[in-house]
Amino acid sequence: MSPVFPTVREILALDPIRHGAPRLVAGEAGLDRPVRWVHVAEVPDIASLLRGGELVLTTGIGLPGEDAGLRAFIGELADVGVSGLVVELGRRYVSGVPRVMAAAAARRGLPLVELRRATPFVRVTEAVHALIVDAQLTELRATEEIHQRFTELSVEGAGPAEVVRQAAELSGCPVVLENLSRQVLAYDPAGQSAELLLDGWEQHSRRISPPGRTAYDADRGWLVTTVGARGQDWGRLLLRWPGGGELTTGAPVPDGAPEPGPADVAPPPQAPPTRLTILVDRAASGLALDGLIRRDAEGLERQIHRTLLTALLDHSRPVDEVALRARALGVVLERRHLVGVVVRYRGDEPAADGTPTEGPGPVDPEAGPARLRDLSEAVGQALREAKLTGLSSAVDDQSVGVLLALPDPAAEERALAGFAVALRRNRVDAAGPRAAEPAPARTPEPARGSGAGAVIVAAGSGVGSLREARRSLVEARQVADAARRDRRDLPIFRLPHVGLAGLLHLLRDEPRLQTFVERELGALLAYDARHPREQLLGTLRAYLEQGRNKSAPAAAAHLSRPAFYERLARIARILDADLDSVEVCLSLHVALLALDAVRAP
Repeated sequence: MSPVFPTVREILALDPIRHGAPRLVAGEAGLDRPVRWVHVAEVPDIASLLRGGELVLTTGIGLPGEDAGLRAFIGELADVGVSGLVVELGRRYVSGVPRVMAAAAARRGLPLVELRRATPFVRVTEAVHALIVDAQLTELRATEEIHQRFTELSVEGAGPAEVVRQAAELSGCPVVLENLSRQVLAYDPAGQSAELLLDGWEQHSRRISPPGRTAYDADRGWLVTTVGARGQDWGRLLLRWPGGGELTTGAPVPDGAPEPGPADVAPPPQAPPTRLTILVDRAASGLALDGLIRRDAEGLERQIHRTLLTALLDHSRPVDEVALRARALGVVLERRHLVGVVVRYRGDEPAADGTPTEGPGPVDPEAGPARLRDLSEAVGQALREAKLTGLSSAVDDQSVGVLLALPDPAAEERALAGFAVALRRNRVDAAGPRAAEPAPARTPEPARGSGAGAVIVAAGSGVGSLREARRSLVEARQVADAARRDRRDLPIFRLPHVGLAGLLHLLRDEPRLQTFVERELGALLAYDARHPREQLLGTLRAYLEQGRNKSAPAAAAHLSRPAFYERLARIARILDADLDSVEVCLSLHVALLALDAVRAP
């Protein structure tokens, strides 16, 4: 696309100029400079009144007569940035402009044109200004088209690739969308070579660093704008403007040296027209809006998923309404085999320094929600990879719940296995959806359970109707809680896997279980509370865990056998229990396991 202002070359082709029989004396390399305005001047100190970009017209009658004055005049025009100088012959200069003027213009790369016939300057200014106004109207129309095109793209929800393609089509220039790591997300070479455009892109892109959110790097010839919204930038959009190039001025030519030719002076860089700046800004806004819509749509979808799962768990909405809203999300729950699944972190996930932590999650209050978001995203990705349909969202501060909707009960085991494999891959191979963010060093740990060591996948029993889905979800949650203390490497935990410890964990809030613990161990717990140095409960635990073997726990406690026997006897008296009885010891062992379950976070 042409610049917003006409160039010196285009003005020389206008009829009023051609009528004056123009001849280029110097500065051919600058003929493509844009002309912002035309100014008539007959005094030597005109440069102070100019702003740059003007085409100066003069008859030369007021110019200095000495060589130094002419050099200074040309130098001042070049310094202020005029686009060219046109001198009408006949009044001051008859056969041509002075050689010193031509040499000075050639050194500075300033186009110098002679008009060998008398030319009314008013006709020149009228023609040029009409051309400028017409170019500006063209610019306004192009700007309006840009706004309209990108508004339509935003309404249609066009993705990044389409936004980049439209930007390249409207500008006629190569366009590249990259992330903050200088990796190309989308590009359109605008008919040029994609290989040349992207070859060594990261290194090339890192050298393009103009100041500001939208700016032009004249040295590299790229118009750049930052992509992002709400204070979160995530990439850059770059447009290759062919008017760019390094600005070089010719070195001073010593007296007597040959005059430089046009090829000896590089043309100055042309800044991209305003419409291209508007174009990249609008394109970047469209990309940022698309990112927000997709992120917010995903967040809204997950909120609806959570609302529906919560409704199933607490009966807050009719089942028919849940089914209807789920169907609107593309999740069909009617006439499906439904399986509740809960994915959660183990309670002893290593901390940043590799040491185990107690409790359901990290101490950092901000780390817990971030980990839960990571887990929720990994679960969603695993469902997509396994091609499974269902509701999924966080159901509490530690767990992500899933209600799988399978077309056939026979597909249950295969579906759960595929989900577990996909989740392991997302958690281990991809390191979760936030892998791009720097994370503190962690001590490697062996894989356990279903995923990256600290993740448990638990499934409830499959059910045949939505009204029974709550039972499957609740069972999955209970199994996941019970499996936290299980060290087996199981891809999926089901109810038969939880064992006695798991069963007691499920019943930990049951008053009758707590009554049983107090009845069996209450006296001993009270004794240890009064004598904190003895801690006889540990002695009883060691004795029972060793199968009522007395030698091994005595050695482990660094006690002599008589001393250990004396402790056992004291425990028997406190509990009024026969520790040689298998049935009594079994009851006490179950009470210890129940106590652990009750005390567990």
